[in-house]
Amino acid sequence: MEHEVLNVFNKERELIGTATRAEVHRKGLWHEAFHCWFVAKEDDVEYIYLQLRSPQKKDNPNLYDITAAGHLLATESVEDGVREVKEELGIDVAIEQLLPLGIVEYSVKKENFIDNEFANVFLYRGNFSFDDFSLQKEEVAGIVKIAFSHFYELWLGEREKVQLTGFTEIGETEKVFLNDEVGKDAFVQHPLAYYENILMFIANHLAR
Repeated sequence: MEHEVLNVFNKERELIGTATRAEVHRKGLWHEAFHCWFVAKEDDVEYIYLQLRSPQKKDNPNLYDITAAGHLLATESVEDGVREVKEELGIDVAIEQLLPLGIVEYSVKKENFIDNEFANVFLYRGNFSFDDFSLQKEEVAGIVKIAFSHFYELWLGEREKVQLTGFTEIGETEKVFLNDEVGKDAFVQHPLAYYENILMFIANHLAR
């Protein structure tokens, strides 16, 4: 995975070449990513779905994150990014079913790791159940849902914890039910501005 080749850009989103994934994160080169958030309405409540990152992940293991996300390879268009949904979650979604929320500049710096990406963010509003998910074990350990309004309030600083329900997978097929109350530390620490912007976009769409 570290040897995957990505397109790299300048700050104005002009293509300037390619580099391996490892080099991109070592040097902090700007690259493209695909983010897809799932929401579904159940009993008049809008829920947002998140993945539980696998304990095998090098970055942010065992934390809740964007429903499906990944890097765009140098050979891929933004539309090709929809493959991440099928690979990680086992759900077939066409790009035409997704609502584009825009391109968000995303920047995180850690020790020996700099992630500067142009995130192409999409929303999938569908009808599905936990039984519809077939997880890519090395990437995703489980799926949970949270009332969207509560999740939004958490990142606005109006709520300290949220209730989540879902499942994690043990072995090949066994699913273990999850029901927990968690705070911000249970989630990948994306920049606060990212959460605020994306959740505002989603809230505006759900209000229509």
